[in-house]
Amino acid sequence: MKKLIYILILISCAFSQAQVQFTAEVSREKLGINERLRVEFSMNKDGDNFIPPSFEGFRKIAGPNQSVSQSWINGKSTFQKSYTFFLQPLKRGKLTINQAEVTIDGKVYKTSPKTVEVTAAVDNPSETADATPQSKALDGIHLVAEVSDTSPYLNEGIYVVYKLYVSPSTDIRNWRALDNPKYENFWSQSIDVKRLEVKNGEFAGKPYRYVELRKTILYPQKTGKLKIEPLTLSIGVEVPTKRRDLFGRRLYETVEKTYSAQTRTIDVQALPQANKPASFTGAVGKFDFEVNVDKNKLKAMESLQAEVKLSGEGNMSLFELPPLKAPNNTEIFEPEKQDNIRTTVNGMVGSKRNIYTLVPQQAGKQVIPSLEFSYFDPTQKRYITLNSNSISIEVEPNTSLTNSTSNSDTTGSNYSFIKPPDAQFTFIKLDTTLRPINQKRFFKSTAFWTISLITLALFPFFIVFKKVQNREGLSESDRNRKKANKLAKKFLSEAKSHLNDSNAFYLSLEKALHNYLKAKLRITTSEMSKEKIEELLLKKGAKSEDVQSFLELLKNCEMARYSPLTQSEIDQDYQHAKATLAKLDRNL
Repeated sequence: MKKLIYILILISCAFSQAQVQFTAEVSREKLGINERLRVEFSMNKDGDNFIPPSFEGFRKIAGPNQSVSQSWINGKSTFQKSYTFFLQPLKRGKLTINQAEVTIDGKVYKTSPKTVEVTAAVDNPSETADATPQSKALDGIHLVAEVSDTSPYLNEGIYVVYKLYVSPSTDIRNWRALDNPKYENFWSQSIDVKRLEVKNGEFAGKPYRYVELRKTILYPQKTGKLKIEPLTLSIGVEVPTKRRDLFGRRLYETVEKTYSAQTRTIDVQALPQANKPASFTGAVGKFDFEVNVDKNKLKAMESLQAEVKLSGEGNMSLFELPPLKAPNNTEIFEPEKQDNIRTTVNGMVGSKRNIYTLVPQQAGKQVIPSLEFSYFDPTQKRYITLNSNSISIEVEPNTSLTNSTSNSDTTGSNYSFIKPPDAQFTFIKLDTTLRPINQKRFFKSTAFWTISLITLALFPFFIVFKKVQNREGLSESDRNRKKANKLAKKFLSEAKSHLNDSNAFYLSLEKALHNYLKAKLRITTSEMSKEKIEELLLKKGAKSEDVQSFLELLKNCEMARYSPLTQSEIDQDYQHAKATLAKLDRNL
């Protein structure tokens, strides 16, 4: 009988133990970066020492909000205790909410990890229904993306301006970019806004203040409907509370809220195929074209320079100039390219030059033929072809390189022929360098050359020996650290010289970080997206925390364009960059 009682007690305890549940639930599994997520951890038995996860990749807006409920139905007791958090995602991609822990009856229970997918900002974000009033900002702020032309031609320049509208009754404390558009299928170039200027305007028929935060020039590289992803900002807004001070004035608190510009769709038109010139290579805009030479008269075997020049506005970085054709019996060298292109709100403006060096080989009249250049003018909606003038060059005989023989033929005319340098005979030497047969000299003797060759052969071994000798006193980690620190100083030398100038420092720092990626990952600037950089660095063996530090530096360079930073922050970013590059180089 006693054994039966013990068995029943054990079964009852095991059943009771199996009934303990500790779970995690999310309000949604997919959300935009401008939406909020509610996470609830619940247990059916009271526990202690609740430890929430770190919520990596999220910013905690509110929580933990604790709730306890207990009820008795038909003599059966039910218990529910929960901890609720409200989160704001900080980046796109698949983010994981790690395990939470709680101790129940002396035993530790853990929840299962939850994975949510964060996408680009959505046009109509839905607020979490259970969010507290303190987490909701005023609706007097609007982020708008204005596009200059929604139906451009292929390779026609347009611009997008991001404006932040703020109602007169709303105050902003700060703002920062959460997610930047990638501009897929566009060639893009940002225009720096040196100073934010507050202007008065209207939004939805009401008076607002606004600032132009960012301007970007876009050249569509694909026809059809293309989407411009929204810019997403996190803005600190002053929100009134229910509290008042001693004088009855309402108190305010700063609430972080995410705002996004709507996704814009661009309908890109294809260039017309009718009347398309054979010399068209993709230039779109409005241009002037000419070919010039620095001299029209010279002697044979002397050089002249011919310049092919294009000026105007359009997609100047996206095509090449037509090649210059050299006359017969004229040697032509590869051109020196000189581009003077700047980006404005009207697109790329400036000039492109190809400077050729020509060397006529024979005397006579030489002609540089006309060049043809074609482009598409989107304002006139037609192709335009420009032709340069043919250029005549008079080449005279060069007496220093000419064996002239004046021969009178039956017609009584004279002619001269210029021999090229590789066909010229050298002069006969008039002085000898004879010496007595029995005279022996050390200089240029066999012994002299033997000693010289042995010395030169041993010189590399001597250098290697010195290097090995210097390294013997260093450990492997010390050598790697020394090499990494040297590389970091090399890339950051220019940024260090601008520590007292915020704008120049962050421009130099961003350039140094890009050059480091080019040197280590063999990628171009156009391929440097956040996801691409992270993927390649991790694949190369870099540590995750070092990669995040590198991406944080790039983000700081971007933020410094729009908000001034203190000297202490500049010094901190420099030391941070030097340490990060050194750590990365030791692992790559």
